[in-house]
Amino acid sequence: MLEVRALNCERNDRLLFRDLSFTLEAGQALQVKGGNGSGKTTLLRIICGLNDSYSGELFWHGAPLGERRDAFYAGLLYIGHRVAVNRVLTPLENLRWSSRLRNPADDGPINEALVHIGLAGHEDSPCHSLSAGQYQRVSLARLFLRGAGLWVLDEPFTTLDTHGVTLLENLVTRHTESGGAVLITTHHKLSLPGLRALTLGVAR
Repeated sequence: MLEVRALNCERNDRLLFRDLSFTLEAGQALQVKGGNGSGKTTLLRIICGLNDSYSGELFWHGAPLGERRDAFYAGLLYIGHRVAVNRVLTPLENLRWSSRLRNPADDGPINEALVHIGLAGHEDSPCHSLSAGQYQRVSLARLFLRGAGLWVLDEPFTTLDTHGVTLLENLVTRHTESGGAVLITTHHKLSLPGLRALTLGVAR
């Protein structure tokens, strides 16, 4: 599904990674590991087209990503470590807005997503009134709304309670079992069947 070949990246005159290569197939989950500053978030942002300060090649379903960019973005769901939620809007309003960017959903599926993610009863509460864990769940509810094959998740377990962690792990597992792929960074110890790991070291 995704191939990264001979990727090199510097930040502030410091080499983050050199000749980094890996593949991610349908049905697989890959955890990117490494200490603070090792380039985990930078790597995810490069793959998602949010950072062009690199050299190397990216491939999507066997073709250079540049030749299949529209198909790549249509099949991608990226959730960064900075929660993309408007604090003034309600969970329902936030999901209405985000779903209309690409794949509009009516209120039925949106409300179902909020129930599944554990926000039943909070659909119309301003997000600034929610706890940190509930705030995070608003963003994660998008996982129920799009048919994206590739999930790129940067620290998605931050602020989640034990139930939220289990819920997200089960959601990732179901996604890979149904043929999706997941690229994830987290300091949480994951319990996922068949999980692969890629460790980044701070290059000097």
